[in-house]
Formats: sequence, structure tokens, C-alpha cells
Amino acid sequence: MPKVSPTEEVSTGRSGRIRRVSTSMAEINVVPLVDVMLVLLIIFMVTAPMLQRGVEVNLPVARRAQSITDERVFVTIPLAYRQNHKVRLGDEPVPLDVLAERMRQTMDGKADKDVFLRGDGGVTLQELYEVLDRLKEAGIQKVGIVAKLPGER
Repeated sequence: MPKVSPTEEVSTGRSGRIRRVSTSMAEINVVPLVDVMLVLLIIFMVTAPMLQRGVEVNLPVARRAQSITDERVFVTIPLAYRQNHKVRLGDEPVPLDVLAERMRQTMDGKADKDVFLRGDGGVTLQELYEVLDRLKEAGIQKVGIVAKLPGER
């Protein structure tokens, strides 16, 4: 309803009184708006750190790249291992007793300590584990077992 003010003359009624009507400007009450915004700000400030957890991911670490021409290290278990307990490190025969020390010397200075293990089809699982134990003793992190596809020679 319009407000009556003494400055404007609108109409005169029976009583002879003059009524004056002024229009008021519609204004938004800012105080409750600010209160609501501050409450929302506090809620978001409290809940934001809780949402930061997420999933733990082991991210890769960038290092200076070494030359990619590093030769792969192959350890071969021949069938004659049962008699003489010698494996082949590359092309060189190495007794099982000194395999751990030779692997430490071979892997010294290499970034990735990966070894590929090849074995004759007649080698038993126990013999394979003896060699694997020596490789782990030398600090080898990953050992891959090499196999041939059917039909390969």
C-alpha cells in the first residue's frame, strides 16, 4: 500500500483533509543476504579440505634419462646346472656361490635393476628358486622369466 506523505496532494475527501501519497523505492534488504552468504562461505571453507583426500596414486618421478642403450642382463640356467651349479651371466659361466656378488658388480650404476631369467625346460622349480634367491640377495628388484612361444625355435 502506498505511503501517505505530506508533500503530494492526491485527493480531498469528505472531511476536507488532504491526503498525500508517495511511492517508495523497492530496495533489497542487504543484511540478511550478507548473513546467508557468510554462512555459505563458512560451510564451504569447512567442507573443502575434507574433499581433498581422493585416491592415493603412486605418481612417476622424472629423472634425468640415462642412455637407453643399456644392455639387458640375462641369466641362463642350463640343464648342466644340476652337476656343476653354474649359471650363465650373459655368455660367461658363473658359479652359484658368487652369483650375488657378480650381479652387484654388473648392476652397479644402472638405474633399473631388472634381470631376465632363462632356463632349460628340464630345470626343476627348486633349482629356479635357488637362482632367484641369489638374485634377490644381490638387490635385484625385478626378475622376468623368459619363455618361448609354441612353435618358436
